[in-house]
This record gives sequence, C-alpha cells and structure tokens, in this order.
Amino acid sequence: MNRKIFAYCERGQDPSFWAEPINAVTNAAFIIASVIGLMLWLKRPAAERGLVELFLIAVVFVIGTGSFLFHTFAEPWAAAADTIPIGIFMVSYLAYALSRYLRWHPIAVVIALVVFFIALWQSSVFRCDGGPCFNGSLAYGPAFLVLVLIGGWLAYRKQPEGAYVFGAGLVFAVSLTFRTLDRDICDLTNLVGSGEIGTHFLWHILNAIVLGLLLVAAVRFGMRSRLA
Repeated sequence: MNRKIFAYCERGQDPSFWAEPINAVTNAAFIIASVIGLMLWLKRPAAERGLVELFLIAVVFVIGTGSFLFHTFAEPWAAAADTIPIGIFMVSYLAYALSRYLRWHPIAVVIALVVFFIALWQSSVFRCDGGPCFNGSLAYGPAFLVLVLIGGWLAYRKQPEGAYVFGAGLVFAVSLTFRTLDRDICDLTNLVGSGEIGTHFLWHILNAIVLGLLLVAAVRFGMRSRLA
C-alpha cells in the first residue's frame, strides 16, 4: 500500500510529495464546483432542496480531496481515495438521471445500473499491448456514452436539463482527450525551468466543469422533475 505510482507525465519518476504540483493544485477546481453547487442549492426554495442533490455536491468535494491525495502521496491507498468517489458519482448520477429526468421505473434503473457497472468493469480491465488502453481513459468510455445519449435525448425532448447533461458530455470528450495524451506528448510540455507538466491537469479542470454542469442540472431541475 506504500509503493509509489508513477502514472503521469508531471511526476515522472519523482516519489516526492510535491512532484505533481500542477496536478495537485488544479484539484481545487472540483472544490470550487462543489461550492458553486452548494450555493445554488442553498438559493433554491426549501421544497426544492433535496438531500440527494446535496449528496451529489458532497461527492464532488470528496472527488477533489481524493484526487489531491493521489497526486501528492501517489500510493495505492490514495489511488483508491481518488477512484472510488468518482465511481460513486458516476453510478449515483446515472441512477439520478434515469429516475428524475427520464422517470424510468425503479426496476429498469437497477437493470441499467448493472449493465453500466459491467461496462465499467470490462472497460477498466481491457488491455492494449499489455497495458491500460488509451492511458486508462477507456475505463471512462461508458460514462461518456451515457452523458451523450441521455443528454442528447433530453435535449431532443426539449427538457431544460438536457443542455447541461449533453454539454457535460461534450466537455468530457475533450477532457478524455487530454487525459489520454498526457504521456504521449509529455516532451512537448517541457516548460523552461519547470520540467514536463503533461496535460493531466486539464483533465481536472475540464472534469470540474463537467461535474459542475451536472450539479447545476440536478439542483435546478432535479427536484422539479420529482415534484412534477
């Protein structure tokens, strides 16, 4: 549990705590997204302040904290602190979107969650040339497809939350691209006096926008969908 994980361009082979300063600091974007979500939640009428929405906001805060721990300690326990909250958010928001936005029957939601979980597991264990595909970004493929499909359908039906969910999917596509390219273009990101920084920090910033858009959709329209 104490072995170092050298997974990103910025860290290279440096085991020190601050080997990834930019990757570490940009996790503040998740904290900002959660704070904005909380402020919007507090501004809603009392009847529209749902606990589920508050839970999603809290998970985004935990995502930022867990990712900071991973990009500083870079050890397996910190990797778990990074990935587990992300998984919780993905599964939770899918259930939320299907039940609140699309109003699926609970049984249909459970079946969809099982299929989604299997897709996540298969995409995470699939290997290309003996290693993770696309620098591990393939594991997030199911989440991207879900955002685009659900967001696109909601937008087609002219539901107001559709623009936020679909927009989150488009931003996520760009975010995944930067995550994938982190090591491949590492040499091109060598700043004078700063070393190679990679592109993973853009994954943090763009993902914070993705999660922020999803939180805004939930806070603004989730409870209305439930009360309608």
